[in-house]
This record gives sequence, structure tokens and C-alpha cells, in this order.
Amino acid sequence: MMGLRMCPGMIISEHQNYHLKENTTVLFTPTNEEPAVLIARLSPAEPLGSAFQRPFELDGHRWLTAEHYYQAMKYPGRPRFDSIRQAPDAAAARKLGRGWLKRTRQDWNSVRTVVMTRAIYTQARSHEDFTEALLATGDQPIINNDQYDYFWGLGRDQRGRNEFGKLLVNVRNRLRQEQEGKI
Repeated sequence: MMGLRMCPGMIISEHQNYHLKENTTVLFTPTNEEPAVLIARLSPAEPLGSAFQRPFELDGHRWLTAEHYYQAMKYPGRPRFDSIRQAPDAAAARKLGRGWLKRTRQDWNSVRTVVMTRAIYTQARSHEDFTEALLATGDQPIINNDQYDYFWGLGRDQRGRNEFGKLLVNVRNRLRQEQEGKI
């Protein structure tokens, strides 16, 4: 069967055995690794995402989603904090928390991963269905397949950091250790 020509010199085949023409460059080779779990962090329908409505309590407040907590923690002790916390959904919370002209806390870039980790871990400890869904991913890598986010996702060119996927894997490993009595 003929491969799909993506651009000059690159052929992607449907089969494990590649039949390459002379002077063809292989950009991607198949592996025998387990496929990754692809998620969409900001989709309200994504059970492993930060926008899925799964209320929890953390730092003395009730949060509708992990995204609410994440966005509000950019502005602790400010009026915007409560506006974000009380937003009707994750999209509204994100809109209130984002913006180039809004001044976030000075240490935000160094604490943002910890903030999101706390929210996701607390949600998992508060909701058994979330823990089960996360543990059901086994040992597969988890990828936030967001083409516009190069920090939490992989970005359009797949060169992003995928910090949200890494965070979920770390929380999954911690939950597994707790279940096995290792912590």
C-alpha cells in the first residue's frame, strides 16, 4: 500500500515495515511503547482535565474546578480572588484570571505547577471516580494535547513541556503508592 506523502521527502506508512524511496528522510519511526493517553485540559467534558466540575475544598474555600483554584491563586488576598472563585464555570474563571495587564503574584511562574498539583491531588483525594480514572491510565504517559499551550500542553509543533500531563502522572504515582501502603 502506498504511504501518505506529507511533504517532500517524508512518507508515513500504515505498516510497521517502511518501504522508503531513495533519498527519503524518516522523521518519525514507530515504537513498541504503549500509546499515550491524550487529554484536553480545558475541556469541561474531560474527566482528567482541570475544567471538569468536581467540587473540592482547599485552603479554606470550596472550588468548583481545579481551574478555579489555579486562576484564583494568581491573586491571593485581592478582590479578583473571590470573583474567580465564584465564577459559574471554568471558562469564566479562566477569563477572569488571564490577561497581560493583570498583575499576578510575583512568584507565580515558580509556584504555578505546585498550585495546580495541589488542586488536582485534592480533587483526586476528594472524588473516588477521579482517582479511579487516573489510576486506570496504568503506566501510560498522559499528554495534554493542546496545540496553543506550550507550558501545560505540547503545543502545535509537539515541542511543548506538557507540564499538565507530567503533573497527572506524578499524582497518579502518588495515589498508587498510597493504595499500596508505601506512603
